[in-house]
Amino acid sequence: MIKHPIARLLRPVRAGIGKIAWHHSAIAGAPELITVTSTAFAEGAAIPQRHAGAGVGANISPALYWSGVPAAAVELVLIVEDPDVPLPRPIVHGLFSGIAADCGGIPEGALALEYSARPAFQIGVGSFKRRGYAGPRPIPGHGPHRYIFQLFALDAPSGLGGEATLAETLAAIDGHVLGRGKLTGTYERD
Repeated sequence: MIKHPIARLLRPVRAGIGKIAWHHSAIAGAPELITVTSTAFAEGAAIPQRHAGAGVGANISPALYWSGVPAAAVELVLIVEDPDVPLPRPIVHGLFSGIAADCGGIPEGALALEYSARPAFQIGVGSFKRRGYAGPRPIPGHGPHRYIFQLFALDAPSGLGGEATLAETLAAIDGHVLGRGKLTGTYERD
């Protein structure tokens, strides 16, 4: 018996890396100055199960650290996307704005709505109207998915609130990105 036959048929169907925020016209020309890292996984490596989505893992956001933020930056925006879903557009797994430009990172779990010691920043609306971190939860048998943590340094406050969508975020940061960086992790369910 073939396990997950529809998912296996859909393996070549992907939203596409070219459709993530990183490649949007509002951002594409910004210099790659920022280095984003995590103690949970290395660039291109598998994301541990504890950071996978509800029902698969504990849905705890990984700790993230960064360096190389331009001195003139006044705000950071973090967008987490999966370009490997079999849909027309990537899934937004997290959208965060108003992050202090000088903070240097976010502790494990801080991207959740209910995190009590969360630093002051806005949590926008991701795909399926979810707010907060939504960890990896790809279709079983669809193959590995990439989860891209994209960080953008802005030269002006975005003015985004807690109900901002990806489209609103991209419009707000258009022309204001001084530098950017990303970290990619993978996750697969058999």
